Amino acid sequence: MRRVLAILVVLAAVVGVGRVRADDLISREEALKLAFPGATIVSTTVFLADAQQARAAKLAGEALPSPLVARYVARVDGRVVGRAYVDTHVVRTKRESLLISLDASGRVRRIDVTAFLEPPEYQAPSRWLEQYHDRSLGPELSLQRGIRVITGATLTAIATNAAIRRVLAIDQVLEPAAEK
Repeated sequence: MRRVLAILVVLAAVVGVGRVRADDLISREEALKLAFPGATIVSTTVFLADAQQARAAKLAGEALPSPLVARYVARVDGRVVGRAYVDTHVVRTKRESLLISLDASGRVRRIDVTAFLEPPEYQAPSRWLEQYHDRSLGPELSLQRGIRVITGATLTAIATNAAIRRVLAIDQVLEPAAEK
Protein backbone atom coordinates (compact mmCIF):
# COMPACT_ATOMS: atom_id res chain seq x y z
CA MET A 1 0.00 0.00 0.00
CA ARG A 2 2.82 2.41 0.89
CA ARG A 3 4.54 1.64 -2.40
CA VAL A 4 1.38 2.42 -4.38
CA LEU A 5 0.91 5.63 -2.42
CA ALA A 6 4.55 6.62 -3.02
CA ILE A 7 4.17 5.95 -6.75
CA LEU A 8 0.99 8.05 -6.86
CA VAL A 9 2.70 10.94 -5.04
CA VAL A 10 5.67 10.85 -7.43
CA LEU A 11 3.36 10.59 -10.44
CA ALA A 12 1.25 13.52 -9.23
CA ALA A 13 4.38 15.61 -8.70
CA VAL A 14 5.72 14.82 -12.17
CA VAL A 15 2.39 15.46 -13.89
CA GLY A 16 1.85 18.61 -11.83
CA VAL A 17 5.26 20.05 -12.71
CA GLY A 18 4.75 19.23 -16.38
CA ARG A 19 1.34 20.84 -16.33
CA VAL A 20 2.66 24.04 -14.76
CA ARG A 21 5.32 24.43 -17.44
CA ALA A 22 2.86 23.52 -20.21
CA ASP A 23 0.47 26.19 -18.92
CA ASP A 24 3.20 28.79 -19.36
CA LEU A 25 3.02 28.19 -23.12
CA ILE A 26 -0.01 29.36 -25.01
CA SER A 27 -1.06 29.26 -28.64
CA ARG A 28 -1.03 32.48 -30.65
CA GLU A 29 -4.79 32.27 -31.08
CA GLU A 30 -5.38 31.93 -27.33
CA ALA A 31 -2.96 34.76 -26.58
CA LEU A 32 -4.62 37.07 -29.10
CA LYS A 33 -8.06 36.36 -27.63
CA LEU A 34 -6.78 37.17 -24.14
CA ALA A 35 -5.02 40.33 -25.28
CA PHE A 36 -7.90 41.63 -27.39
CA PRO A 37 -11.19 40.13 -26.16
CA GLY A 38 -14.06 40.58 -28.60
CA ALA A 39 -11.80 42.01 -31.31
CA THR A 40 -11.58 40.99 -34.94
CA ILE A 41 -7.97 40.11 -35.59
CA VAL A 42 -6.32 40.21 -39.00
CA SER A 43 -2.97 38.51 -39.56
CA THR A 44 -0.50 40.07 -41.99
CA THR A 45 3.12 39.64 -42.96
CA VAL A 46 4.95 42.91 -43.50
CA PHE A 47 8.17 43.22 -45.48
CA LEU A 48 10.12 46.19 -44.16
CA ALA A 49 11.86 48.39 -46.72
CA ASP A 50 15.58 48.97 -46.15
CA ALA A 51 14.95 52.43 -44.70
CA GLN A 52 12.27 51.08 -42.33
CA GLN A 53 14.55 48.26 -41.21
CA ALA A 54 17.43 50.68 -40.59
CA ARG A 55 15.19 53.06 -38.61
CA ALA A 56 13.75 50.23 -36.50
CA ALA A 57 17.25 48.89 -35.81
CA LYS A 58 18.39 52.34 -34.70
CA LEU A 59 15.38 52.74 -32.39
CA ALA A 60 15.79 49.22 -30.96
CA GLY A 61 19.52 49.63 -30.48
CA GLU A 62 20.40 46.50 -32.47
CA ALA A 63 20.03 45.01 -35.92
CA LEU A 64 16.79 43.33 -36.91
CA PRO A 65 17.28 39.68 -37.87
CA SER A 66 14.89 39.88 -40.83
CA PRO A 67 12.82 42.38 -42.81
CA LEU A 68 9.82 40.00 -42.50
CA VAL A 69 7.44 40.83 -39.67
CA ALA A 70 4.50 38.69 -38.50
CA ARG A 71 1.86 41.16 -37.35
CA TYR A 72 -1.73 41.03 -36.09
CA VAL A 73 -4.06 44.03 -36.04
CA ALA A 74 -7.01 43.93 -33.61
CA ARG A 75 -10.15 45.98 -34.28
CA VAL A 76 -13.40 46.51 -32.42
CA ASP A 77 -16.17 48.18 -34.43
CA GLY A 78 -13.63 49.08 -37.12
CA ARG A 79 -11.36 50.91 -34.68
CA VAL A 80 -7.81 49.62 -34.05
CA VAL A 81 -7.49 48.61 -30.40
CA GLY A 82 -4.03 47.10 -30.66
CA ARG A 83 -1.41 45.22 -32.58
CA ALA A 84 0.62 42.11 -31.83
CA TYR A 85 3.91 40.90 -33.25
CA VAL A 86 5.71 37.57 -33.22
CA ASP A 87 9.40 37.66 -32.37
CA THR A 88 11.33 34.39 -32.63
CA HIS A 89 14.92 34.45 -31.45
CA VAL A 90 17.66 32.28 -29.95
CA VAL A 91 18.01 32.44 -26.18
CA ARG A 92 21.14 30.38 -25.59
CA THR A 93 21.27 27.73 -28.32
CA LYS A 94 17.57 27.15 -28.93
CA ARG A 95 14.61 29.25 -29.97
CA GLU A 96 11.89 31.10 -28.12
CA SER A 97 8.83 32.70 -29.72
CA LEU A 98 7.02 35.56 -28.06
CA LEU A 99 3.73 37.13 -29.03
CA ILE A 100 4.07 40.74 -27.91
CA SER A 101 0.75 42.59 -27.82
CA LEU A 102 0.58 46.38 -27.84
CA ASP A 103 -2.31 48.75 -27.21
CA ALA A 104 -3.42 51.26 -29.85
CA SER A 105 -0.87 53.82 -28.61
CA GLY A 106 2.02 51.36 -28.98
CA ARG A 107 2.56 50.45 -25.31
CA VAL A 108 3.10 46.86 -24.17
CA ARG A 109 -0.20 45.27 -23.29
CA ARG A 110 0.79 41.63 -22.87
CA ILE A 111 3.66 39.22 -23.56
CA ASP A 112 3.00 35.54 -24.18
CA VAL A 113 5.54 32.76 -24.65
CA THR A 114 4.26 30.63 -27.53
CA ALA A 115 7.36 28.41 -27.88
CA PHE A 116 10.36 27.80 -25.64
CA LEU A 117 12.85 25.13 -26.67
CA GLU A 118 15.50 25.76 -24.00
CA PRO A 119 15.29 23.82 -20.71
CA PRO A 120 12.17 24.94 -18.79
CA GLU A 121 14.16 26.39 -15.88
CA TYR A 122 15.46 29.10 -18.24
CA GLN A 123 11.98 30.31 -19.19
CA ALA A 124 11.01 33.75 -17.94
CA PRO A 125 8.27 33.59 -15.30
CA SER A 126 5.04 35.36 -16.25
CA ARG A 127 5.47 37.59 -13.19
CA TRP A 128 8.80 38.83 -14.61
CA LEU A 129 7.17 39.50 -18.00
CA GLU A 130 4.47 41.59 -16.30
CA GLN A 131 6.99 44.35 -15.51
CA TYR A 132 6.80 45.31 -19.20
CA HIS A 133 3.05 46.08 -18.97
CA ASP A 134 2.21 49.59 -20.19
CA ARG A 135 5.83 50.32 -21.14
CA SER A 136 6.97 52.07 -24.29
CA LEU A 137 10.35 52.18 -26.02
CA GLY A 138 12.87 54.36 -24.23
CA PRO A 139 16.12 54.34 -22.27
CA GLU A 140 14.42 52.85 -19.19
CA LEU A 141 13.40 49.76 -21.18
CA SER A 142 16.78 48.22 -20.44
CA LEU A 143 18.00 45.55 -18.07
CA GLN A 144 19.21 46.92 -14.73
CA ARG A 145 17.58 50.26 -15.49
CA GLY A 146 13.79 49.99 -15.52
CA ILE A 147 13.78 46.21 -16.05
CA ARG A 148 14.92 43.67 -13.44
CA VAL A 149 17.11 40.76 -14.50
CA ILE A 150 16.20 37.11 -13.93
CA THR A 151 18.56 35.34 -11.54
CA GLY A 152 19.76 32.14 -13.19
CA ALA A 153 18.30 33.05 -16.58
CA THR A 154 20.30 36.07 -17.67
CA LEU A 155 20.37 35.03 -21.34
CA THR A 156 16.57 34.75 -21.33
CA ALA A 157 16.28 38.24 -19.86
CA ILE A 158 18.67 39.66 -22.47
CA ALA A 159 16.90 37.91 -25.38
CA THR A 160 13.42 38.85 -24.15
CA ASN A 161 14.31 42.49 -23.56
CA ALA A 162 15.88 42.72 -27.02
CA ALA A 163 12.76 41.16 -28.58
CA ILE A 164 10.46 43.65 -26.85
CA ARG A 165 12.65 46.57 -27.92
CA ARG A 166 12.62 45.28 -31.53
CA VAL A 167 8.84 44.95 -31.56
CA LEU A 168 8.29 48.42 -30.09
CA ALA A 169 10.73 49.89 -32.62
CA ILE A 170 9.06 48.11 -35.55
CA ASP A 171 5.67 49.31 -34.34
CA GLN A 172 6.91 52.92 -34.19
CA VAL A 173 8.18 52.63 -37.76
CA LEU A 174 4.95 51.10 -39.05
CA GLU A 175 2.64 53.25 -36.91
CA PRO A 176 4.23 56.72 -36.63
CA ALA A 177 1.10 58.09 -34.90
CA ALA A 178 1.73 55.66 -32.01
CA GLU A 179 5.07 57.35 -31.19
CA LYS A 180 5.24 59.48 -28.10
